[in-house]
Amino acid sequence: MAKFLIIRFSSIGDIVLTTPVIRCLRKQYPDAEIHFLTKQSFKNIVAHNPYINKIHTLDDSFELMLHELATEAYDYIIDLHHNLRTLRIKKHLKNVKSFSFKKLNVEKFILTNFKINTLPKKHIVDRNFECIKELNVENDGMGLDYFIPAFDQVKESDLPTSHMHGYIAVVIGAALATKKLPLHKLKELCAAIDHPIILLGGKEDYEDGKAIAQVDEIKIYNACGKFNLNESADLVKKSKLVITHDTGLMHIAAALQKPVISVWGNTVPAFGMYPYYGKKSNVDYDVIEINKLWCRPCSKIGYKKCPKGHFKCMEKIAVNDIVNLAKQRLKK
Repeated sequence: MAKFLIIRFSSIGDIVLTTPVIRCLRKQYPDAEIHFLTKQSFKNIVAHNPYINKIHTLDDSFELMLHELATEAYDYIIDLHHNLRTLRIKKHLKNVKSFSFKKLNVEKFILTNFKINTLPKKHIVDRNFECIKELNVENDGMGLDYFIPAFDQVKESDLPTSHMHGYIAVVIGAALATKKLPLHKLKELCAAIDHPIILLGGKEDYEDGKAIAQVDEIKIYNACGKFNLNESADLVKKSKLVITHDTGLMHIAAALQKPVISVWGNTVPAFGMYPYYGKKSNVDYDVIEINKLWCRPCSKIGYKKCPKGHFKCMEKIAVNDIVNLAKQRLKK
């Protein structure tokens, strides 16, 4: 019986994007034992995945984690993070055959610094499968997985009466500011949408959510910081449509087969991180972005503020374009 260790420390979206590999590995190696290593703060993303036998977490002691992993006697390591820490793990488990994801940092550097795209036209999911081609694990085309436990499902009574018959989920948060629409744009967007809205984000987004909800406190419900990640995922699942930045909830929405309008700032879909539904899905997504902007993309991740000071990648986005797409989506 083969024993696998899959590694992806962070973050929300990147971990969700590993789920097709986990599922297909389980289906094509049904007798295998599959372990997953991540940070403690991201454990809940995979905690309820039925294809995983055991989860290990990176806590305070790296040495203790190494000792724990060494006792497992793995046959294979699938390193989907591939950084200095995972190199250290592979060195410590030196007799274990490993497969490592190619991060293509040179190609990303060329794109962000010289605006020349040499990246392969492949989604990260497909590149994850490429790194384990020696194992003959094939993509089943079923898209991403996200499992919400029953105790994290949001009760109807937890939502305003005005939203019980359907709503649009608007994800206002993002890891970094240059991936987010400015507050005034979010206010304009939510004011223009003629449909109940639930705002989603973390505790750090609560004040922005409060300011946006003041535009129309009956139509707009600020859920930022009020629900945990799985509960927020359940709100995404119950929505009619998701409008989101390049965030973890964008990938969760795709995993839950929800139509997405994705809004892009300093990052670009060409990095291979756009919504992924799988070849067997009839759900799709829209991209809102400013093309042919000389300074975009400026980073593969993002910044706390626009390095050029003008933030044209978001300021130039026409709110009406998003609103019109939302109207079209709701008619389908």
